[in-house]
Amino acid sequence: MNDPAMRVENLGKRYRIGSVNERNKTFREAVTDKITAPWRSMKNVFRKQADTGEERSDHIWALKDVSFEVKHGEVVGIIGRNGAGKSTLLKILSRITEPTEGRVVMRGRVGSLLEVGTGFHSELTGEENIYLSGTILGMRSNEVSRKFDEIVAFAEVEKFIYTPVKHYSSGMYMRLAFAVAAHLEPEILVVDEVLSVGDAQFQKKCLGKMELVGREGRTVLFVSHNMSAIISLCQRGMLLENGRLEAMGDMHKVVTRYLSSGTALNGNFTRQGNSGGKKLEIKQASIEKNGKICTLYYNSESMVVRITYAVLTRLTGAQIAIELLTESQECLFSTTNLDGDYEKRELDPGSYVAECPIDLQMFRQGTYYIRVTSSIPNREMLDTVDDLLVFEVYDDSSPLLKLGQNRHGIILPLIRWRHTLNLPLT
Repeated sequence: MNDPAMRVENLGKRYRIGSVNERNKTFREAVTDKITAPWRSMKNVFRKQADTGEERSDHIWALKDVSFEVKHGEVVGIIGRNGAGKSTLLKILSRITEPTEGRVVMRGRVGSLLEVGTGFHSELTGEENIYLSGTILGMRSNEVSRKFDEIVAFAEVEKFIYTPVKHYSSGMYMRLAFAVAAHLEPEILVVDEVLSVGDAQFQKKCLGKMELVGREGRTVLFVSHNMSAIISLCQRGMLLENGRLEAMGDMHKVVTRYLSSGTALNGNFTRQGNSGGKKLEIKQASIEKNGKICTLYYNSESMVVRITYAVLTRLTGAQIAIELLTESQECLFSTTNLDGDYEKRELDPGSYVAECPIDLQMFRQGTYYIRVTSSIPNREMLDTVDDLLVFEVYDDSSPLLKLGQNRHGIILPLIRWRHTLNLPLT
């Protein structure tokens, strides 16, 4: 099968900003509009011919000149910051939205999960929606019945399958929607960033299912902000920026370009000006590698959390602290710049820099967050950074780390045991 599963050529989607609220026209205005309509049409033609390429201010291009191909059996990740055009692209590929220009050629049935409840009717039961979705995909009733039990078991909604889905929680809704989209055997599966609705265990289950779908030779397009998930799942990726395709190729290289381009947020926090009234103010906090802001790491590397703060009045015993949180917001550990220095240091007014090196060797693959605070312990909170710093860790495929993939625990310590002969066999 040499033809690609999907071909996108010069795709563009334009939206009008805001809406025009017109008052009811008088009879005279309506007649005048009719008489002048041909002139207005001719005027628009000449204006279009004389157009210098400058866009109208009341329109915005969500996508512009996007072209690519996806082969059968490829799992492709789509990344980019909010507003880059990812969801618009998936809606066009799923035939929910028509493009303004360009064309899309799809070879095979398309199953999509773009947002919670897409394609479901709220008044129908879970069972009825499964059969409705199968019918939309062009499947016969007996084909859906063959997959029915598997779908219900995967979604874990057995008790509620005969209940109208309008009574489902968002998590139940999403679990059933994903199970339907993944199990009804579409040749092309399109998944937007909706897995965040489910719990961590179900997210892992969904990622495993998408990996299996790819191994079965079906095509998957996956949008996510979770770089670890997208690197582990996808072989190829594309980066969208301001509605245009900025890069496409090896997933790791695309992610590296995304993270190093400054489009990925929360690797750096900067506060401008003075908030007033504080004794100590955190001015800047960043996650760095080799002196540069970086938010993607192998778990064989190390990073530095760099914090710049201003002391506005003489302080005794003030500390800068960080909390490192897991994706589920559990505190993995906390540390302060006074660790190992138990004397209450005096700080004169001025600007200071604190650096905290962190070895990532024990970190599992995933997303982590850092909260920065300052206080005088057991006495006074001085300052807190509201924005969490975010970084991604993924497996560098070393043999020792591979051994730990099925181990339990929040961290992955690589502990070298000592073996000694206690008593020889007799």
